[in-house]
Amino acid sequence: MERTCLAIILAAGESTRMKSALSKVLHPVAGRPMIAHVVDALASASISDVALVVGRDADAVSAAASTGTAKVFSFLQKERLGTAHAVLAAREAIEKGYDDVLVIFGDTPLITGAPLKAARERLAEGNDVVVIGFETADPTGYGRLIVKDGELFAIREHKDASEEERRITYCNGGLMAISGAKALDLLGRVGNANAKGEYYLTDLVEIVRSLGGRAIAVEAREEELTGCNTRAELASIERLWQQRRRQELMLAGVSMIAPETVFLAWDTELAQDVLVEPNVVFGPGVRVESGAVIHAFSHVEGAHVRAGATVGPFARLRPGADLGPKSKVGNFCEVKKAEIGAGAKVNHLTYIGDAFVGAGSNIGAGTITCNYDGVNKHLTRIGENTFIGSNSSLVAPVAIGDGALVASGSVITENVPADAVAFGRARQEIKPGRAPILRERYEAEKAARKKVKAAE
Repeated sequence: MERTCLAIILAAGESTRMKSALSKVLHPVAGRPMIAHVVDALASASISDVALVVGRDADAVSAAASTGTAKVFSFLQKERLGTAHAVLAAREAIEKGYDDVLVIFGDTPLITGAPLKAARERLAEGNDVVVIGFETADPTGYGRLIVKDGELFAIREHKDASEEERRITYCNGGLMAISGAKALDLLGRVGNANAKGEYYLTDLVEIVRSLGGRAIAVEAREEELTGCNTRAELASIERLWQQRRRQELMLAGVSMIAPETVFLAWDTELAQDVLVEPNVVFGPGVRVESGAVIHAFSHVEGAHVRAGATVGPFARLRPGADLGPKSKVGNFCEVKKAEIGAGAKVNHLTYIGDAFVGAGSNIGAGTITCNYDGVNKHLTRIGENTFIGSNSSLVAPVAIGDGALVASGSVITENVPADAVAFGRARQEIKPGRAPILRERYEAEKAARKKVKAAE
């Protein structure tokens, strides 16, 4: 029978060092609140029951943690009296009788399911407390894990450690798994006889040993246990997350010419044989299919780029952009809530919004769909194999039929039938000798303005 597990996420800190009106765990990593990353890691370790200990921004934190299939129950911590005290804020959930109780922090968005699974496996072997630790080249400031013959004897804080203990590089990551059957008893035995008068979760190691139980440690990678207290640490976490995700994608068959310049969102999907050039930013909700090329300095968000399509350089795809197979959106183009058909080309200096562009069509430079009338957005529909001349304005709602040609510089306000040619522009007029007169008028007006300004 599969063991049950309750994960308790501690997310009630005041996060004053973030210098923000927003709770720390709501700050985004890869475009998503960091606490949502933590919940995802729990799900990957087959943990679906979550007790969320909240304080500041309680409702918003609870909403951010309620992702996927996780069942999240929130508990308000009214006082801040240490980590063990915070865990007991979720007493009602612990009392339901889970096999395993896992304590994790809401500001560790780099954690993965692997060490959480390892901790649970060691509980299943009969251990009572499992601490998740890490090896580090510089252990200064961290609590040391005192391990002998595979057993964890104590967690010694840096300031209390002896010179020999300070040479230990195996450190406490703060995360802990506890036997569900013993959790409430052990937590109830934690005292506050310390300088701060707080109840520390780390005391469980010596408590369980004093009762004849067994505590051990399992190791996670150092970066997985990186916590966040300041904006500088948030930037460091973002960097580490991006590095990890880029590596995963490249190993899966994505090419990145300068990976350190490519920025991904938490849900970016890049298929095998996608090529991403330097300085590309992906916002949330992007899917790029095999063989597509995202050229340099492009920004893509909420878009679907189908097989063999090309984007950029210097292109912007906004939410709702859907590029068909082998289509092209070129330099200095913006596409929003629009479908670009297979093989269609929107080559340069163009805005296509709230529109449909049929397969094989060519949209000339400087073309814009005038989709907004000041109140409502309207649809522009361009058929297959149409040609829209440069610098044309298509005033929605309007439809241009298959095979139609629109002359350069046209303003199209009425539907154009299939295979028709549309000239939507005024007749050209020439007034010989008028330019010098206009220039003289301009200079006179300029001089008058200077006089007025001087008088003031």
